[in-house]
Amino acid sequence: MYAALAVLFLAAVVLDTGFLSAGNVRIQLFQVAPTLLVALGMALVIGTEGVDLSVGAVIALAAAVVPLYIGWGLPVALLVAVALGAVSGLAGGAMVAFTRVQPIVATLALMIGVRGVASLINGASAKPVTDPALLSLGSDAFAGVPLTAWLAAGCVALTAVLVHRTTFGRQLVAIGDNRRAARLAGLPVRRVLLTVYLLSGVLAALAGAVIVGHGAEADPANQGRNVELDAITAVVVGGTPLAGGSVRVLGTVAGALFMQLITAVLTQHDVHGSITKIVEAAVICFAVYASQERGTR
Repeated sequence: MYAALAVLFLAAVVLDTGFLSAGNVRIQLFQVAPTLLVALGMALVIGTEGVDLSVGAVIALAAAVVPLYIGWGLPVALLVAVALGAVSGLAGGAMVAFTRVQPIVATLALMIGVRGVASLINGASAKPVTDPALLSLGSDAFAGVPLTAWLAAGCVALTAVLVHRTTFGRQLVAIGDNRRAARLAGLPVRRVLLTVYLLSGVLAALAGAVIVGHGAEADPANQGRNVELDAITAVVVGGTPLAGGSVRVLGTVAGALFMQLITAVLTQHDVHGSITKIVEAAVICFAVYASQERGTR
């Protein structure tokens, strides 16, 4: 993954000498940050042999409620969005942990229902956002690096510590490797499942706030669409197996950057969006195949 990312980066620089300009680098960081936030939560869920298809709808829900509460200040608006993201994640986690509904079914139902709620709250049309604090979150930079990138980097560090340096992380990996054995060993399977889906919802809500600030509008009908596919792609390309039992945090970062570079290079050279999707699909198939080959060796 890291070698492929380096090769793609060099190709992007060779094909476009302006690719390394400060303005273009900032654009790439702005665009990859929301996907990376969602992908981190998705990696935790996939590590337990699950999947969360509701993250795009949670983004839409955050986009709908942030403008409603921004008058109380940005912290309050973010708190409300994160709380709703947590509730959505808990709902999905409860269905998976207690009723043993398949994760894809549980989160698919949430994806449909939550986006419907978001559209009812916001209405059918996009709403402009003019709050300076929210706009600065989505467009300002510190030390030349976008605030959204700093936020994503902080979440990466926290996720890495959670996975590799805590008991919870070891329990997560054990549950993804063999849930029945983990339950027989006395691990808190239900609590871990609830937590990973909760974290996925929280990170998706943060991504929704960032997207609203960057785009200066709330459009739940369209914002967050297909982001779950982008997140799953980043996780799988980054080396986390869909069968669970492992979470590669830095690999997820590399996967998100890799997919962003593919999109950026093809877009800058006027390649049709349909071709871009075909290339992304081919990358996913290869990544899954490579993961299966590693598992059989």
